[in-house]
Amino acid sequence: QVQLVESGGGLVQAGGSLRLSCAASGRTFSSGGVGWFRQAPGKEREFVAAIRWNGNNTYYADSVKGRFTISRDNAKNTVYLQMNSLKPEDTAVYYCAGAVMFLREIPVVHPGAYRYWGQGTQVTVSS
Repeated sequence: QVQLVESGGGLVQAGGSLRLSCAASGRTFSSGGVGWFRQAPGKEREFVAAIRWNGNNTYYADSVKGRFTISRDNAKNTVYLQMNSLKPEDTAVYYCAGAVMFLREIPVVHPGAYRYWGQGTQVTVSS
């Protein structure tokens, strides 16, 4: 059984920073990777960032490029999302998701590329 557990959310003022963590247990994602998505009230879940478990490939939504950084610690089976220069529009529940294997037919930015999901962590950015 795969478990993904997010942590690090909270309340921060605009311009501040937070670091989210996603700890994976049960199996690794050696042929796939981990993504971060977010969902604000009344909005659809949207892609934020993703990283392949092996190699240096990272992917970012345009809205977070230059502000967010995704990284991983393979030894700890943990993926991080460093969020800087936070804006009120970044307020959402953030979810991490794991893919054992990325398929060519499904882009890594699509939620359907991921089989395993965490419970989410709330990020609130005040203006």
